[in-house]
Amino acid sequence: GSCGSGAARRSSLWGAKVALVDCGFDYETGIRRGAGVGGTCVNVGCIPKKLMFTAASLFESIDGEAEVCSGNGISVASAKFDWKTLKTARDAYVDRATHAYNRNWRKEGIDVLLGMGKLKDPHTVEVLLNDGDEMQNVTRSGATKTITGKYVLVCVGGAPSYPENTPGAREYCITSDGFWDLETQPKKAAVVGAGYIAVEMAGILNTLGCDTTLVVRGDKALRTFDESIAEQLDFEMKRQGLTVRPKTTLQSIEAIADSNLKRVTATDGSHVGDFETVLLAVGRKPNVAPLNLPAAGVDLDSRGYVAVDAYQQTSAPGVFALGDVCGSVELTPMAIAAGRRLADRLFSGDAPHSKADYADVPTVVFSHPPIGTIGLTEKAARAQFGDDNIKVYASTFVNLWYGPMPIEPATKPKTKMKLICEGPTERVVGLHVIGMGADEMLQGFGVAIKMGATKADFDSCVAIHPTAAEEFVTLPPWGLSAGDRRGAAPADDADAPAAAPSGEPALAAAR
Repeated sequence: GSCGSGAARRSSLWGAKVALVDCGFDYETGIRRGAGVGGTCVNVGCIPKKLMFTAASLFESIDGEAEVCSGNGISVASAKFDWKTLKTARDAYVDRATHAYNRNWRKEGIDVLLGMGKLKDPHTVEVLLNDGDEMQNVTRSGATKTITGKYVLVCVGGAPSYPENTPGAREYCITSDGFWDLETQPKKAAVVGAGYIAVEMAGILNTLGCDTTLVVRGDKALRTFDESIAEQLDFEMKRQGLTVRPKTTLQSIEAIADSNLKRVTATDGSHVGDFETVLLAVGRKPNVAPLNLPAAGVDLDSRGYVAVDAYQQTSAPGVFALGDVCGSVELTPMAIAAGRRLADRLFSGDAPHSKADYADVPTVVFSHPPIGTIGLTEKAARAQFGDDNIKVYASTFVNLWYGPMPIEPATKPKTKMKLICEGPTERVVGLHVIGMGADEMLQGFGVAIKMGATKADFDSCVAIHPTAAEEFVTLPPWGLSAGDRRGAAPADDADAPAAAPSGEPALAAAR
């Protein structure tokens, strides 16, 4: 996956001899097993998800809750969406990406072994090889190959979980992996879960015209996000016609005779609904079972993830672990960065303390509308620094994109922003946004926050107008926060205009 590829290519760059083992994916148990070459992100995660999100957003702008064509004088007689056409194009793109990974590894001198690997000891890996060069829907040849190395890196990622003790969950439900195998668009679907995968899948299905119900155990989805963002998403999903079923835990899922429907029942005995598709997004688990980790002396933590220190070292000297298999900041770019930093430390010769920085990692949720977030929530910031040391700046507005929509402003989609600052300098410790364009605006603000930016630094940046992002650098009161960016000249600046004499207008003195 992303982590293994990043570490392997960086290690090869430093001149290390590298072997990379990937099992591809199969359907031996009837359920997809393994993400495939390129990992979860490329095959069953970020990339195909973003393609579906883009298609849904385009469809919504033509014929949905956020339809803007008519207000801009564009007439669209009838917008139609064809699932099969999109699936064919999406799968072809993913297929090209996976083969590009394979080609690049080999081009850079990495030995690629396609098969299922397991550890024999801290320096030995046995690989049960695939038939030929199969990467997709593979079968195992029965042949094995044993390789040894000074270091072994475990970066096998994770897989979707099924709820325990829920009859029918495995028999009649799919996970986010199975979503990509749907040949036809379901007319009615239930998505079970409250995390970002659940809201992304539910948003895509609903926006593309599927009657969708989101089933969550708590009051609303994304409970670990800033409260204002979670509340706004809950409001927007309902406004868009998505049914949200809160405080619901599944009792059972059963097939309805003589139909393609599945009946979902809650633990309180209530009937959640009958659905063509029930998609479970209730969490993920690390792919440690096939690895034979005890043979190498590799310990797991209390959650079942590989236990590592800050330098990704496991309990076995020479064995390292990275990415989702460790359960810390389970994001593709984080895994890539961690893999590269590990390779730098092991092979560059001049970076003995190189390690990944897991603090203030920006992330985006491709919900409808999208969410961008970095740093602490308001609740976490107040708990860490105390109420008296926290100042919050917030704004809610209508993006200009929706300006011409022929509906009342109060009913138009809203953007909500929040800046959380701490201490006398008002250092920004949290930034949160939901609304159109949130996904594309967060990266630059992430750099600023990693550099320790204050509210005064934000105010010192002239706004780019008209954009949604400018709201973050104009949050009122503008230019009055603590810090050294209010426009005041340094004390030794001889060219600074003199202060206005008492009783005279300041503007006249400046002139």
